[in-house]
Amino acid sequence: MCGYDRLSLPAAEGAAVTDTKLPARAPLVPPHGIGWAIFALAVGGFAIGTGEFSMMGLLPSVAGNLHVSVPDAGKLISFYALGVVVGAPLITVLCARMPRRRLLMAMMGLYVIGNLLSALSHDFATIALFRFVSGLPHGAYFGCAALVGASMVEMGKRAQAVGRVMLGLTTATLIGAPLAAWCGQMIDWHLAYAFVALIAAITIGLLAIFLPPIEAAEGASPLTELGALTRIQVWLALATAAVGFGGLFAVYSYLAPALINSTRMAPTLVPLVLVVLGLGMAVGNTIGATLADRNLRMSIVGFIVWNGLASLLFVWTLPAWWAVTIDAFLIGFGVALAPALQTRLMDVAADAQALAASLNHSAFNIANGLGAAFAGAAITAGYGWSSPGWVGACLAVGGLAIFMVSLAIERIRPASAVTPARAPESVAA
Repeated sequence: MCGYDRLSLPAAEGAAVTDTKLPARAPLVPPHGIGWAIFALAVGGFAIGTGEFSMMGLLPSVAGNLHVSVPDAGKLISFYALGVVVGAPLITVLCARMPRRRLLMAMMGLYVIGNLLSALSHDFATIALFRFVSGLPHGAYFGCAALVGASMVEMGKRAQAVGRVMLGLTTATLIGAPLAAWCGQMIDWHLAYAFVALIAAITIGLLAIFLPPIEAAEGASPLTELGALTRIQVWLALATAAVGFGGLFAVYSYLAPALINSTRMAPTLVPLVLVVLGLGMAVGNTIGATLADRNLRMSIVGFIVWNGLASLLFVWTLPAWWAVTIDAFLIGFGVALAPALQTRLMDVAADAQALAASLNHSAFNIANGLGAAFAGAAITAGYGWSSPGWVGACLAVGGLAIFMVSLAIERIRPASAVTPARAPESVAA
């Protein structure tokens, strides 16, 4: 066996770490090099990111095709998010002992099935079911991929490796989702999900070629992973993400129909605004990771406030397409909150790293579902296409309040903050 038997996560400010010794272990060496292994993992992230975010740009086309209102079509976003919320912890716990390469390939296989069936469906109930199925492997794949990527490099380069794995998701917001939106508007929205299924199928082959057999971490078990759920700080970190991130998705979910109906923008130009939003996400993710390393707590507070203000700005910019385009970049930049919340969650999860990594994506997709649902309800109630901005601001305030409670408890009970964690992976030679 080779790989890390034990890894210590960075401690939260003020938390004591009792054991920081690490055995001298060589990182995993993939058969064709680290670059190709990371690329294979990132392609899977591109498939999942395109499948998740494409619905935002496809809402007008899907609503027209299914003969439902845009807010009703927006519920399909919530069904996908529900699948992530259910699947991430369930699959991670049940598959705690499954070899990691096999788990990643299985998750991509399930993603192929869910998206292919989505592409073949023509009524709302069936599509809703298969969007739910498509969401099931989302969190488990990203959580496992991040940990596998970290096991390939030295301790000091783990964050960079995880960042390269997540590059696929960022690329999806820049290229995949806008391309899917264009495809839906110009040809047929069903083809977008057929495209996602194709990329997921290609990922299975790439994983088989470029990843070595990887065993689960030594001592991994469902009970060990479930131990994370006994920690109050884990629940508060998840709640901060689920509520505080909801504002971004409240606006993002209805950006396309808002542009078409309020600014009278031509549908063919909407993907360009989505590219601008994706660019904001890419920049925000990079800057957010750097600032989180410098001051984790203040980064979380600052980026939640940023999300609230960017959402509120949407209310006043909407009548002008150029102003909305600028605000789209600012809204996308709000994804800078993600690296900070990911780090916070792993800090407080102790030795249940696999479950923590997957639950992080469950929380983000609760935010996705809450944001889309509340924004859709506001539009349906007659508050107009600008109302998602108000919803986003309110959710940001709620997320900030939850995080303040977390910090208050941490000051009262310092022992609840951070303990050293075991390695996420043990790699078979």
